[in-house]
Amino acid sequence: MTSNNGNNSFSALTEQQLQLLSSAASSLSKEQLIWASGFLAGLVGSASALPMPTSIETANHAASASASTLTILYGSQTGNSKGVANNYKASALEQGYQANVVSMADYKPRQLKNETHLVVIVSTHGEGDAPDDAVDLFEFLASKKAPKLPNLKFAVVGLGDTSYEFFCQTGKDFETRLLTLGATALVERLDCDVDYDSAVADWTTSLNAKLKDELTPVVTAQIINLTPAANAVAESLYSKKNPFVANLSAGLKITGRDSVKDIRHIEISLEDSGIVYKPGDALGVWFSNDEAVARRLLLATSTSAEDKVMVADLEFTLLDALINKLELTLSYPGFVKSYQVTTGHAELATLMADKAALREYLSVSQIVDIVEKYPAKIAAQALVDALRPIVPRLYSIASSQAEVEDEVHITVAHVEYEANGYTHQGGASGFLSTRLEEGDNLNVYVESNDNFRLPTDPNTPIIMIGPGTGIAPFRAFLQERDVTEAEGKNWLFFGNPNFTQDFLYQTEWQRYLKSGLLSKISLAFSRDQATKIYVQDRLKENGKEVFEWLEQGAHVYICGDALRMAKDVESTLLALVAEHGDKTATQAKEYLTNLRKLKRYQKDVY
Repeated sequence: MTSNNGNNSFSALTEQQLQLLSSAASSLSKEQLIWASGFLAGLVGSASALPMPTSIETANHAASASASTLTILYGSQTGNSKGVANNYKASALEQGYQANVVSMADYKPRQLKNETHLVVIVSTHGEGDAPDDAVDLFEFLASKKAPKLPNLKFAVVGLGDTSYEFFCQTGKDFETRLLTLGATALVERLDCDVDYDSAVADWTTSLNAKLKDELTPVVTAQIINLTPAANAVAESLYSKKNPFVANLSAGLKITGRDSVKDIRHIEISLEDSGIVYKPGDALGVWFSNDEAVARRLLLATSTSAEDKVMVADLEFTLLDALINKLELTLSYPGFVKSYQVTTGHAELATLMADKAALREYLSVSQIVDIVEKYPAKIAAQALVDALRPIVPRLYSIASSQAEVEDEVHITVAHVEYEANGYTHQGGASGFLSTRLEEGDNLNVYVESNDNFRLPTDPNTPIIMIGPGTGIAPFRAFLQERDVTEAEGKNWLFFGNPNFTQDFLYQTEWQRYLKSGLLSKISLAFSRDQATKIYVQDRLKENGKEVFEWLEQGAHVYICGDALRMAKDVESTLLALVAEHGDKTATQAKEYLTNLRKLKRYQKDVY
């Protein structure tokens, strides 16, 4: 009797089959790939295989036919643009178009002259700044090296936040530069606020309709009907739209009684979730508003808590919507405009006409302040329509799962201040710090951040620059390197107002110093002496050694305030590279740019 062995019972995929499988897999998100692996595993031993719309030979012939490829470029700091890009690619593939998604950081700018159809999806940060992975392409388009692009047709999606002055500025600038180079817009640019799903869906429909006249489908789309069991697997993956109901394990204030800051260490149980995260990732936290603030809004607008309103096609009482569905803390010009149009307030119209004065007023005023200063009777649905939906807040994860296992830790600055006769709190920070008790539930999910990762080689030295709550991911980094026994050197730059009040996680850093895991720590407590000292000052003082570490292959990480700190730190890095590397300003910039391209210079800024 002849026995069956692996060689007789199994044959590897043909090259054509592998190409088809790779093409299909490239359109899937991480969560979809996880589901697909389980789905395919379930087919093993099945008597029937998946029906194919065409033979492999026919499909390959179609795929090789001459056709334009749709290139989708994304520039993202936190991952939102990447998500939109991958979702749009899936839609394009369903239409049968050839489509590729590429990070702007990995795209060769000179390739632009060869493109025929381009989609740009990019976020805006700080004062109208491009995200790190978009900087090189952004600057290339404005340079003399940029080619004329008369044959290029494009579409732009900008992601931003209307509470910032330079809303979607990077998207606007990309469009302007492409038009200047002779390219043609396929559809009107889309500027997205923080809640963008519906707007992107409409834009996708419009662009796909336009592309029907531009691109020739080359692949027959096939829809596989999922079994109920497969659907259950897909829905078990936690995300922004499907968060995990977690449990608050602990909340501890870690600044002193006399500190000017109120910083909280928050521990959350992820037990039984199966959630996996990496150092550098962020935790998305959904929150509820303070009921007292919601009731002040009801009073100022002469509305009733029990009024029925619609939010995203679902019915709620007005009080429930104000507490759980609508943004009440971050104020923005869009609300002022909608509220003024509805109420007809002349004084509010005057304020809107002065953009600088409006920005200054909104910087210290929440939604409830605006309504109380300009009270008016308004229909419940009109109030809801003027407000935008709550969006989760993202916090850099301050723990390594290798250390804390079924927990996740975050470091939260509790926003609290007096204005207009009331105590104001941040939406999520107030929820986490004062309205949530230990043992209470909260909805969370992990936002992956591949732009902020430890080196793959554990022997690589790292320099971590994180004042204030920017220290959070570096706590995760050190925990990870401790558990994995990484041999690379570690240098921390940390700053805050006072040593005795604001040295976050002090005992942990001292323990790491004693064990030798933390090779060096440079502290900058700004208010402990007459002249204020910041992390960039410590960088400058240690410039020679910092450059030596860079020459040894060190990775540099910055976490914290994007508007001031991150820019000041980058200026200092450029200066020390020029001084200690004997380089011109231009050469120093090229040096830092090269570090960024090599993933050796990474920022998690907000």
